[in-house]
Amino acid sequence: MDIDFECTMCGKCCHDLRLPLTVKEAFAWLERGDNVQIMCEALPWLEEPPADNLQAAHKRRRSFAAMSGSLPTRVVAILAATHAGPCPNLQPDMRCGIYEQRPLVCRIYPAEINPFIELTPTHKACPPEAWTPGLPPLLRAGKLIDADTFALIQQSRESDENDLAIKQQVCALLGIDQAAVSNEGFVAHSPDPIDLLAALLLASNERTALTQPPTWRFVSNRQTTVDALVSVGALGSLVEANSPVGFEYLGFSAASE
Repeated sequence: MDIDFECTMCGKCCHDLRLPLTVKEAFAWLERGDNVQIMCEALPWLEEPPADNLQAAHKRRRSFAAMSGSLPTRVVAILAATHAGPCPNLQPDMRCGIYEQRPLVCRIYPAEINPFIELTPTHKACPPEAWTPGLPPLLRAGKLIDADTFALIQQSRESDENDLAIKQQVCALLGIDQAAVSNEGFVAHSPDPIDLLAALLLASNERTALTQPPTWRFVSNRQTTVDALVSVGALGSLVEANSPVGFEYLGFSAASE
């Protein structure tokens, strides 16, 4: 598949977003007075997969070990810049007010960071004219050909791995221990920005490894999922509409029994 692309500066990709951030980017975002959530998903991890299982290796690199009851688990915690409406850094002329300091995910867009997600123009916010054949080449035969973007993707993946211990400690410091089931959604925690900044600073400076895997609880809007997890020894809770849970559940599909 060949894809050409050029930004039209429509600003659509800068509205109503949760932008994944590195720890360094989260510091800067919070220090500017903007909001950062911690989005969590988890998956059972009964045994290490074979070395040739590339998707499992990708998930392992982005996650830290935990326990849910007696079930070995891995948790993905994503620091996400969160804003409704336009990005707080978007200028009236649709230019980025922090262009030289914009997050990696913005620099990489519209390319995909996850190697197992195919770039599909219809899934992006950009208008059709941004994908007109004859514009600068982005993909050739399904492969990203821009060397700078490729390097940024590698940097993003390395940050995922390098930031793991800090994010694990931040969750422990803030008492965050609930995650959605992988591929079902995310649990979005919204700690006080001052508390989050302090936890990031402490975790970054100390980098003290936890002596044992932390205990996490799976959260789902599907009773069958909760029952299945509990049946194998995990901690699981059903989240229902309008229930006071202290976090936002971002489900990929409607609740079911």
